[in-house]
Amino acid sequence: MPTARLTDRTVLRIGGPDAKDFLQGLLTNDVTGALPVYAGLLTAQGKHIVDMIVHEGGGELLLDVAASHADALAKRLGMYKLRRDVTIDASDASVFARWADPADDFGDRPFDPRLAALGERWLGFEARTTATPDQYDAHRRALGVPNTAEMADLLWLETNADELNGVSFTKGCYVGQENTARMHHRDKLRRRLMPVKLSGPASDEPIMAGSVAAGDLRSRAGDLGIAYLRMEHAETPLTQGGAPVALLWPGWLDRQAG
Repeated sequence: MPTARLTDRTVLRIGGPDAKDFLQGLLTNDVTGALPVYAGLLTAQGKHIVDMIVHEGGGELLLDVAASHADALAKRLGMYKLRRDVTIDASDASVFARWADPADDFGDRPFDPRLAALGERWLGFEARTTATPDQYDAHRRALGVPNTAEMADLLWLETNADELNGVSFTKGCYVGQENTARMHHRDKLRRRLMPVKLSGPASDEPIMAGSVAAGDLRSRAGDLGIAYLRMEHAETPLTQGGAPVALLWPGWLDRQAG
C-alpha cells in the first residue's frame, strides 16, 4: 500500500486545561467526542479561513493543517485565546497517509475522517514511505476531495464540508455558525466545488455553459481539476477556452445535493 509523508501539511499543538472548550467554541465540528474529526475555522460570515483534521495525543489536541496556513491559524487562535488556559505551539510531528484499493487490508491507523476512500491518516515521527505527496494529491483529486488552497474565501458548505463530515449541526455555537446553519436548511446549494476533467491546455479562462459563465477552475493537475461551479449548470455541456469540460460527479456526493 502506498504511504506518503505529506510535506505540505504541518501540526499545531493545542494544550492546557481549556483546550477542548476553546476549540469547541471556534470550529465547525464537535471536538469533545471521538477524534479525529474534520473541521473548519470560519469568518463571522461563514467563509473558509482554514480547514484541519483534529487529532488527540498526549492530552493535547493536534491540528493537521496546511503548512501554508499554519502561522496564520496560530496567530488567529492566539487572538481568540484571551484569558483561557490554552497553549498554542508547533509540533515536530509529521502527517502521513496510506491508501490502497478498498479490497486491500489496512492496519489499525485511523481513516481520514472526511472520506474513508482517502485511506488512513495519522500523525507521527517516522514511517516507511513508498509514495510522494504528489501521488497522494493525485489520489485525493481523483476522488474529488478539495484541499485548503482550492477552498479560499468560499462559504464552508460550498466546499462540500457537510458531505465530507466537516460540520456538526447539533454542537451549538461557533464562529460562522449562523450563516452555515441557514445555508444547511436550504434545499440546495447554488455553488460548490466539483471535480472536472479538462481536455484543453492550461487556461485562466472561466468555465462556460454556452455563452454563460458557469464557474472558475480552482486547480489543475494533468487533465483533472477542481472547479467552483454554479450547480444550475451541472447538467449542461461545459467548456473552457472552447474545449469540453466533463463534470466528474463524485460517488460520495448525492446528485440531489446539487
